[in-house]
Amino acid sequence: MPRWISGGYERGRRRSFWGFRRFSGFFGIVDLLFIVAILYVLIKLFLVAAPYVIALVVLLLLRDLLRPRIWF
Repeated sequence: MPRWISGGYERGRRRSFWGFRRFSGFFGIVDLLFIVAILYVLIKLFLVAAPYVIALVVLLLLRDLLRPRIWF
C-alpha cells in the first residue's frame, strides 16, 4: 500500500509519520536542550529589548503631541 494511503503507518508496527518517535533517545534529549536554549535566549532578548521599544513609543507619542500643527 502506498505511504499516502496508509497515513505513514505500516502493517504490524506503529510508527509515526516521519518514521521515528520524536524526542526519544539521546538525540531527542539533545534536541530538547537546543529548543530550551533557543527559547531562553529569545526570552532574554525580549526582556532586554522591551524597555527600549516602550521608550521609543513614548518618545514618538511625545513628539507627535508637542509638534506644532499646521491648520489649513
